[in-house]
Amino acid sequence: MAAVSLRLGDLVWGKLGRYPPWPGKIVNPPKDLKKPRGKKCFFVKFFGTEDHAWIKVEQLKPYHAHKEEMIKINKGKRFQQAVDAVEEFLKKAKGKDQASSHNSSEEKNRRNSSEERGKQSAGDEKRKAGLSEGKLKKSTGEGKKRASSVSSERGSKSPLKRALDQSPRKRGRPPKDEKDLTIPESSTVKRVMTGTVAGFKWPPGVSEPVNDGDPHFHHFLLSQTEKPTVCYQAITKKLKVCEEETGSTSIQAADSTAVNGSITPTDKKIGFLGLGLMGSGIVSNLLKMGHTVTVWNRTAEKCDLFIQEGARLGRTPAEVVSTCDITFACVSDPKAAKDLVLGPSGVLQGIRPGKCYVDMSTVDADTVTELAQVIVSRGGRFLEAPVSGNQQLSNDGMLVILAAGDRGLYEDCSSCFQAMGKTSFFLGEVGNAAKMMLIVNMVQGSFMATIAEGLTLAQVTGQSQQTLLDILNQGQLASIFLDQKCQNILQGNFKPDFYLKYIQKDLRLAIALGDSVNHPTPMAAAANEVYKRAKALDQSDNDMSAVYRAYIH
Repeated sequence: MAAVSLRLGDLVWGKLGRYPPWPGKIVNPPKDLKKPRGKKCFFVKFFGTEDHAWIKVEQLKPYHAHKEEMIKINKGKRFQQAVDAVEEFLKKAKGKDQASSHNSSEEKNRRNSSEERGKQSAGDEKRKAGLSEGKLKKSTGEGKKRASSVSSERGSKSPLKRALDQSPRKRGRPPKDEKDLTIPESSTVKRVMTGTVAGFKWPPGVSEPVNDGDPHFHHFLLSQTEKPTVCYQAITKKLKVCEEETGSTSIQAADSTAVNGSITPTDKKIGFLGLGLMGSGIVSNLLKMGHTVTVWNRTAEKCDLFIQEGARLGRTPAEVVSTCDITFACVSDPKAAKDLVLGPSGVLQGIRPGKCYVDMSTVDADTVTELAQVIVSRGGRFLEAPVSGNQQLSNDGMLVILAAGDRGLYEDCSSCFQAMGKTSFFLGEVGNAAKMMLIVNMVQGSFMATIAEGLTLAQVTGQSQQTLLDILNQGQLASIFLDQKCQNILQGNFKPDFYLKYIQKDLRLAIALGDSVNHPTPMAAAANEVYKRAKALDQSDNDMSAVYRAYIH
């Protein structure tokens, strides 16, 4: 199949992150936005969302040629709204084309008509002037005096000149040599590109890159206001520090740049241990953004793909730590985290003064505190940095990173965190990030169990599950998470994006955290029982949305 030629201004289908193939338009990127290295790509603004990214050419398809195919496989409400936005855009563009063509035709006809009338008027006046002059020559001396007197009084206002004064040019039509200066620009493309499309606006003048004057500007969100000019929210690369009343510090990093290639990678050697659902996406984005990465995984075969992409292979965790400046780890649970550090050929054997270790696993505060103590006792530096998200967000570099521990190490990890996540927070002393992460996952896990409960109750009472989802998607609970998980259930698709066994583990740890401070967690406890039931039904290795099956057995 021959490659399809795409260019600026084309409507396309592109795959961006958590969405299915989505309709968008190829536009110019901001002036300071660097194009990713490697394969050819275009900057695409997606309809109906605030998303925009560099997308590889092979991942783009022409809109019209694949419209029917995409609509068949995607049924979500937000997707349909995006398609409606494209159609509205095309409708407006067509209307403006027709209006422009009609106006241009009318203007041309008016000019031709005016010129013709001007010529006819001038010819009539010339003939009248000739007859008048002839009569004057034949008249008597008194007649000549009167003619002379009239001519003297009128000066330049002879009949011929009066006719010229009344011509279309005098009424406002410019002389020929001024036309280019006064005829307004009629480029339909320019008007379309600056018009409003279903509540959001394109960059002003597609041929002019956006520049908001901020030297750190690399990423932007399109305004959804109805103002005539496009508003952009600049996001700086510099970390913004906000001191909270409690004395802890929260640092917001820039929005994800793993999709736009604007990261300057650290010159430090990076190690990564654990290539599961989350770790694989993280390493992929580190490599994509130019970091030097050495990888290790308990199942060595998982390293092969990353070695092909330029990663180096470490034979043991100790070897990775000893040869790298900063080593990240992302494993499944507290036991795996301890074994990785304390076991044979483990991390601790490779720690030397100045070596840095960052544990991204979701574990309890006691476990992470113990690991921090043994790393620091050997002269190493320690940071905990569990991540909130799922496999898709990991692949897209859109994770939320919660960090605590060595503040200097957190700052040294800046380019890595920007590659793997959209936002990072520094939460103070070791243990705080673990606690916060468990609370976040407790809320998420409980919500998922409630969604499953609602869908099954709708079914047994004779209500449409799809209608329930449509109603929820139009209300205050509407979210990507809600829509995705409900779609999983309705389609019977439980391919893991976040393992059910891991969300149950996090609920169990969150309940224990509540017990440690004598705080009740009845909702989490109830949800935990449902997940335990799902595990008993052999759903552990399915997605967390498979908790639905606990209600129908």
